[in-house]
Amino acid sequence: MNILIVHAHPEAKSFCAALKNTAVSELTAQGHNVEVSDLYALNFNPVADKNDFIALENPDYFNYALEQRHAVENNLLSPQIQTELEKLQRCDLLLLNFPLYWFSVPAILKGWIDKVFVSGKIYGGRRIYNKAGLVGKKAAICLTLGGQEQMFNANDGIHGDINILLKPLIQGALGYVGFDVLKPFIAWHVPYISDEQRQKILEVWKNRLKNITTENKLYTFPNLDNYDKSLRKIKKENK
Repeated sequence: MNILIVHAHPEAKSFCAALKNTAVSELTAQGHNVEVSDLYALNFNPVADKNDFIALENPDYFNYALEQRHAVENNLLSPQIQTELEKLQRCDLLLLNFPLYWFSVPAILKGWIDKVFVSGKIYGGRRIYNKAGLVGKKAAICLTLGGQEQMFNANDGIHGDINILLKPLIQGALGYVGFDVLKPFIAWHVPYISDEQRQKILEVWKNRLKNITTENKLYTFPNLDNYDKSLRKIKKENK
């Protein structure tokens, strides 16, 4: 299986990096082909702008999504984005590895999604969810954060359900382009626990990775067959 790990942490000695390294080691040992996009090491520019294209279709009025469509049809994506797009298309499993920033992904990872989930190739028009360009592939997220698990409890945690917090990423990005999304792996309270506790988390992650390629999806996303041309849900008639 081809696996792409997109890693978004600036410190090579971080626990987030240790999770990435554990994934590389374990999945490679299983015989998988593992590629890593270390976004900070790549000096990946998260800002979506005109420099992402070798030439523009419309130099007078810049529309990023339309320029993506034109570029992918005419081989005009910048070399870095083209390389990342090819990695994405090759993979059977995408693993996003990052620390949680302000209830979201780091800007560098958001920029990678903005640029590499290319309109016209990965999604576009009605090519979303089960009709999108990455149907048949799996995705998982592995994240670290400072908060404790009870703070994200759906019933009484101060921040509410972690799954709702992650919805923009899980559904709005990964599910939207067709991925089957697996259960997130979350390393809680990382800056405040002992090295022994961190080592236990790495062992749990390693054990999870032993079967991650055969895991079933956790989330169910809209199926376009159940929606009309205006993308309103088709109402079933009462019998």
